[in-house]
Amino acid sequence: MKIGIIREGKNFPDRRTPFIPEQLQYIQNGFEGQFTFQVQSSPHRSYSDQEYAEAGIEVVDNLQECDVIFGVKEVPISDLMEGKSYFFFSHTIKMQPYNRKLLQTILEKNIRLLDYEALKDESGKRVVAFGRWAGIVGAYNAFWTYGKKTGLFDIKRAFQCQDRKELHDELKKVQLPPVKIVVTGSGRVGNGAIEILKELGIREVSIHDFLHQYFEEPCFLVLKSEDFNRRKSDGGYDKEEFYSFPERYESHFMKFAEVSEIMISTHFWNPGAPRLFQLNEIDNPDFAISVIADVSCDIHGSVPTTLQASNIQEPVFDVERETGEVIEAFGSQTSISVMAIDNLPCELPRESSAAFGKQLTQWVIPELNKEFSPILEGATIARDGDLTLEFMYLNDYVKGV
Repeated sequence: MKIGIIREGKNFPDRRTPFIPEQLQYIQNGFEGQFTFQVQSSPHRSYSDQEYAEAGIEVVDNLQECDVIFGVKEVPISDLMEGKSYFFFSHTIKMQPYNRKLLQTILEKNIRLLDYEALKDESGKRVVAFGRWAGIVGAYNAFWTYGKKTGLFDIKRAFQCQDRKELHDELKKVQLPPVKIVVTGSGRVGNGAIEILKELGIREVSIHDFLHQYFEEPCFLVLKSEDFNRRKSDGGYDKEEFYSFPERYESHFMKFAEVSEIMISTHFWNPGAPRLFQLNEIDNPDFAISVIADVSCDIHGSVPTTLQASNIQEPVFDVERETGEVIEAFGSQTSISVMAIDNLPCELPRESSAAFGKQLTQWVIPELNKEFSPILEGATIARDGDLTLEFMYLNDYVKGV
């Protein structure tokens, strides 16, 4: 089987790769010669063409000879090749309107699409993700934003750091007043964010103390879904019911917004679930949050101030409290500064790519030549011009209904 590694084309400069040279060399030399690789030449990838060539991997201009193609973000529609199998984050599972044309084209071109987000083990847990690195960079960016907004300190941007160690060294410059920081979510992404908070030596406290006590030092609180969602009928919470019938629930996040200055959002959001707050509530005098790092970056989603995505070049925009409109970053003393970069791991591309490729080597490569692979079948959104059974719910979305 010939496998291609595509040149990332969606978000410039996305310098990540699904496999680093050493991993392709290991796979190509092992697995009884089942796999060979071609890497599409790229002037931007964090691992150079030369590094792949020195590892014995063929570098080419196009991947027409390949059977299976791996990317990271969405492949540009014009680059999609008919009849191939593709692995990438398609961002179609939640019926994202901006990718409708992408899925339509995949169906038209009889492409087999396997989405990393749907690769799960027998227990239903995702097996490949950049989540930890999104959390690390997202939390770091929260403090970069806070430093810029307040003028209290100045640290490098994450992408200017050579590696995780330099990121750690930059954090030593952070000097915080006794602010309260709320983190939503405790999965891979949330745990990545918590790594940064702990490196800063910030104290974690309970919900009760966060809401009712004053601290002379910064502190943070990690919220799970049950901590800020409640059943409309009686204020209760049942996890299974919440995920099956999210419309039965409402948010009670505002009490946390009234005492927090920084919010780091990392939780998964179902479009049917309640938003953390309403956009018109940010004009409430009691709404204390001034910096929001929306690591999950669901546009018009759980965090209503995420009215658009930001990017590595322009990482922050502000939202005016009175009007709810986007203004330039740090354009007002009273506005809310929002960091909503949708490709955060790109800021530490070599380390995040190495971690991602390790997961693919463990979970995906051994499955590729199997006659039937449950893990790959479960991640297949489209095949032979049609949606697979598990993803038939996307039919109206594809038709634009």
